[in-house]
Amino acid sequence: MTPTGQHRATGYAPANGVDIYWESHGSGGTPLMLVHGGYGLASMFDGLTATLAADRQVIAIELQGHGHTADVARSFSWDDFADDIAAVIERLGLGPVDLLGCSLGGIASLRCAIRHPEAVRKLVVVSAPCRRSAWFPEVLAGFDQMSSATVLDQFRPGPLYAAWAKVAPDPASFPTLIDKTGALLRQPYDWTDEVKLMEVPVLLVYGGSDSIPPSHAAEFFALLGGGQRDAGWDGPLPTPSRLAIAPGRTHYNILDAPLLPPTVAAFCR
Repeated sequence: MTPTGQHRATGYAPANGVDIYWESHGSGGTPLMLVHGGYGLASMFDGLTATLAADRQVIAIELQGHGHTADVARSFSWDDFADDIAAVIERLGLGPVDLLGCSLGGIASLRCAIRHPEAVRKLVVVSAPCRRSAWFPEVLAGFDQMSSATVLDQFRPGPLYAAWAKVAPDPASFPTLIDKTGALLRQPYDWTDEVKLMEVPVLLVYGGSDSIPPSHAAEFFALLGGGQRDAGWDGPLPTPSRLAIAPGRTHYNILDAPLLPPTVAAFCR
């Protein structure tokens, strides 16, 4: 049992040659799967899980090379991450799930919903764009320079590396994680046309001072059919998708936003 009294289980799910670590909290309802950001762990969602697992099952996973999940001889790609997420959903017999991803995990989750719509009932994208060029220029510049040769010494003294090294099967593989992540974040992508065709309802969540401009949040929402017309006094909402902005939050503390748990819970009813 967890400290909050919720049922907790952990394990590994084989997915396309990767043994993906998962941890499950709570029970009942439509399962909600959580996918972390770059260099993240399942524990980055602890605050969200504590609230949302009160009346449903919440499963957090760790992607290839992250946390408890060992790396394999495969480069990172959005399609592979998407397929891995779908494979875990199938392996654990969960689908269709409500899927929430943040940052890198938000991009991978979006790609999963595009490639495997049968596995996703509803999608929550937190602080992630649907095209690479939507990141602020200074963020893209950081991606362009991301390698173990340039940023390893910045990571090692910090809490992110300490948390990762504590659970990683091979703590010496962190430079490889940096290099693979940097290569992934430099890959061009633009899923504008595919987003237009999505039928999965999507909740978009951004910080008021995010790494992605508000103009892209509006653009992304419009691609999903949002903001196209007035709903009228008593009329239905024009689209099942939603857009939420967390005032005063950034890309780096968006998961701590007080509005996030109730907003996600309401959307995923």
